[in-house]
Amino acid sequence: MAERKKILLRLDPAVHDALARWAGDELRSTNAQIEFLLRRALSDAGRLPRDAGAIPRRGRPRTRKDDGTAQDHGEEEK
Repeated sequence: MAERKKILLRLDPAVHDALARWAGDELRSTNAQIEFLLRRALSDAGRLPRDAGAIPRRGRPRTRKDDGTAQDHGEEEK
């Protein structure tokens, strides 16, 4: 995976607060929410590069139970 670019982004404080609240509602960091929205805007405009990597899935990674089936964290075994 290519190294991620770091940028400085200046925002109106009210816009930042709205993004932070929205990110919290979506269980994302503010940074992840901004990237999600930028990718969606690029895709909607037909400008998302084909070689753009996928957004990493949210949450903790799935684990394997002893029988080889996937189990989400927090899911109780039966």
